[in-house]
Amino acid sequence: MAVDQCSSRRTTGTATKKLFLGAVLLLALKINTFAVANTIVEYLPGYSGKLPFKLETGYVSVGDNDEIELFYYFIESERNPVRDPLLLWLTGGPGCSGFSGLVFEIGPLKFDYATFNGSSPTLLPNPYSWTQIANIIFLDAPVSTGFSYSTTQEGYYTTDTKSAKDIYKFLRKWILGHPKFGNNPLYIAGDSYSGKIVPQVALLASNGIIAGEKPTLYLLGYMLGNPVTDLDSDQNSRVEYQYRVSLISTELYESAIENCQGNYINPDPENTACVEDVRQIAECTLKVCDAAILEPKCSYAKPRSRETGLNWGIKFFDDDMPLDLLQSPSTKGKENWCRNENYVLAYMWANEPSVQSALNIRNGTIPEWTRCNKSLAYEDDLNSTVPYHYDLIEAGYRALVYSGDHDMLIPYVATEKWIYSLNMTVLDYWRPWFVDGQVAGYTFKSTIKLGDGMTYATVKGAGHTAPEYNPKQCLEMADRWLSHYSL
Repeated sequence: MAVDQCSSRRTTGTATKKLFLGAVLLLALKINTFAVANTIVEYLPGYSGKLPFKLETGYVSVGDNDEIELFYYFIESERNPVRDPLLLWLTGGPGCSGFSGLVFEIGPLKFDYATFNGSSPTLLPNPYSWTQIANIIFLDAPVSTGFSYSTTQEGYYTTDTKSAKDIYKFLRKWILGHPKFGNNPLYIAGDSYSGKIVPQVALLASNGIIAGEKPTLYLLGYMLGNPVTDLDSDQNSRVEYQYRVSLISTELYESAIENCQGNYINPDPENTACVEDVRQIAECTLKVCDAAILEPKCSYAKPRSRETGLNWGIKFFDDDMPLDLLQSPSTKGKENWCRNENYVLAYMWANEPSVQSALNIRNGTIPEWTRCNKSLAYEDDLNSTVPYHYDLIEAGYRALVYSGDHDMLIPYVATEKWIYSLNMTVLDYWRPWFVDGQVAGYTFKSTIKLGDGMTYATVKGAGHTAPEYNPKQCLEMADRWLSHYSL
């Protein structure tokens, strides 16, 4: 701004008028863009009739110079939008679209797999949608995720910490544009790699409240499922998990403990005993589905690289397609079904011109929609979010952390390990929780000082994205916790 003001002082007459008119035009375009960017969507291709819920889509400009346009889907609570909580949902990846959370996990729509015949996918209501109990913003973040884009090349480069700052800026701008939701209880939520992002955004919001930033956010807490927290510890804990569920023998597990001293990810090549143990562990688990150990391991069209150690990398969604994909309808009942086949319907649907028109996607801003973008210009610059959890609980915020107990990517033993490391006071000891009279999982609750603290829950039989596997149980869990009831 100072440079522009100095430049304007050096101009006179016509030049000054041109600069002024240009600034007015830019301001008018900015205002117009903001107005157009928020649109109510009443009909969607593939869904029969008018949507039975209020859907808004739009963009919010973030980044240092507002060069990043983050796309979102906002769905009002179907119960009481004025009083129900507001959730900001961040799907993992990094680079997985908010639409994945919307249609495969907690949103009000799901694809009709049973009647899919290879043509345009159709959509059905999801009877276990969390929009029955909350207002939810499904966000495409970081930049280059889903329909989000940058107006500059430099804007596409991002990191864990920069992404969190962009999301916090998005949240403040979104609330500013939706003042009627400014007093709703606010929760930051997500799963998988969002375990790196959600605590950062929550702490930024907490610090903003202390600093008096406007608008004031009514932040009450956060929710995380199978969260990436401390990547080295998360990945090394897989070996203990594999032993607990009988994927490796007692002898091999004890040998690995002795020889590797807890480092199974990048073992010292000169430690031949550890390298051999790791090789045997990999051989035992290579054909086990990482995200849900009881589901089939897919056969892929492209050979996948074999890495040393047990390092699966930082990306926790895999959209490589099975060999027989689309040779027959993608339905769960068929022989050799693979969960990744379900995701293909999202690609088909979201890339249809009629769908993008209905969602009011800006033409030419992305080359192709992908559920999870594997080509992000992304740096993981935050090793651990454990200190963030401590600060948030100490400050009095509520937290719900849950783990699908059949997930081998971020196993429950890893999550429990860092929760115990916080040395909190136990409020409710380990016990089962129930849905329809059946054990839905196990839970305990603890805190640092006063307040509700952190509730931890396992979801029995669920995989990496728990609501995708056990939707009824997860809806009950979320409803009880958001209503301040014990699980």
